[in-house]
Amino acid sequence: MQYDVAVIGCGVIGAAVAYSLSKYKASVIVLEAENDVANVTTKANSGIMHAGYDPEPGTLMARLNVEGVEMAKDLCKKLDVPVKWTGSLVVGFNDKEMETVRALYERGEKNKVPQQELLNAEQVHAKDPALSSEVKGALYNPTAGVIYPWEYALAFIETAVRNDTDLRRNFRVTAIEKEEKQGYIIKSASGERVRAKYVVNAAGLYSDFIHNLVSKPSFTIVPTKGEYYLLDKNVGDLVNHVIFQCPSEVGKGILVSPTAGGNIIVGPNAVVSPKDDVSVTQEGLDYVALFAKKSVPTLDLRTSIRNFAGVRANHKGSDFIIEEAENAKGFIDLAGIKSPGLTSAPAIALECLKLLEKAGLALDEKKVYVDTRRRIRFNELSVAEKQELVKRNPLYGRVICRCETITEGEIIDALRSPVPPVSVDGVKRRCGTGMGRCQGGFCGPRVMEILMNEAHISYRDLLQDKAGSTMLTGITKMQEECNE
Repeated sequence: MQYDVAVIGCGVIGAAVAYSLSKYKASVIVLEAENDVANVTTKANSGIMHAGYDPEPGTLMARLNVEGVEMAKDLCKKLDVPVKWTGSLVVGFNDKEMETVRALYERGEKNKVPQQELLNAEQVHAKDPALSSEVKGALYNPTAGVIYPWEYALAFIETAVRNDTDLRRNFRVTAIEKEEKQGYIIKSASGERVRAKYVVNAAGLYSDFIHNLVSKPSFTIVPTKGEYYLLDKNVGDLVNHVIFQCPSEVGKGILVSPTAGGNIIVGPNAVVSPKDDVSVTQEGLDYVALFAKKSVPTLDLRTSIRNFAGVRANHKGSDFIIEEAENAKGFIDLAGIKSPGLTSAPAIALECLKLLEKAGLALDEKKVYVDTRRRIRFNELSVAEKQELVKRNPLYGRVICRCETITEGEIIDALRSPVPPVSVDGVKRRCGTGMGRCQGGFCGPRVMEILMNEAHISYRDLLQDKAGSTMLTGITKMQEECNE
């Protein structure tokens, strides 16, 4: 098939590009290697919307961070993405660290970060009493917040698909052939082929591999693993802001932060690792615990309901790579998108559109465009609203996940959405089933049943998450035996 633009990768960056392109008449396809969107780096990060004080002034990262967090305010309302504008505190524990805090304030001023303040110890503890008594002061940024990263990406790609963007999952790019006049032929591991005049490389951890298929090597991705604790909601009010320690050469340090869902997230460390290594280690968790308790001594990690790890697509440079590849006209690299990549995503997308237009893509706006999205979240409705909803559709009256109060109606909505889930964890990311204290112990079998019935799949094909994660192998009891 022939397209104007092919976007390789559907994490938050690729999804944001697809969303921005879908406003125009160009034909667009998104090619995702996994069986679901936002299922690699995007799904396993801190979910922080950064204010923009950290990047070096004058860099793309600095400008796009500040633009991206401002854009998110409108986007989250329009696309119905849960976000909490908690603000952030970068704390210092001694005079040397307070020098760093003041330097970050100055950097933030140069980056045009609004409303930031330097706080003394008394002011810091008034905002977050659980912080260590050793804290000497902090940089306060009220424009920071927390978001569900996978739902941000999902909102972008769902809206794009609703506006005629094509999405091909399980399309792992293995070769790209340049054509004299037509652009590129993109080939998958299974032998599929897609033609596109322009290509956007948003392949994250594999963006160096994709780049090297059309141009000489110019950057190398350095996969960096981060490990986390996710704490139960019963300690969700322990801190009120995103709590950072002073950044170092390996990252922004161990954070303690609220989440958009009301939990507390703790982490990450930073360990260079293989691209597919999402294992959690005792050594890594011990490191996270040690430094997290420096900020919040009363942190009780026994309330952890889940540990997980994500791999970030770092590179050795200090800025995002956003450019047309050498000797590959119309091939745009969006690579090395490390933190604050999530925050910067919509601004990166607009930067990408400028490069595509410069390369020759016509950007003619559509006259008809659906730029809103709404999700029913039963547990957020009033009693009257719940009663009215159940009257209209009794499936909203059947609670499947008790921890999070998620109903069968919400799961069916997800399974009939523009980008439906294909696994139990895919349902979890869209609806919240299995995210509570029992981690799916109660609702898991019910989600499996609904998924099999609605998607018309056999139990043999039921997946936990990615391709190959089969859950069931056979029947141990027939229904008649159970009834007996």
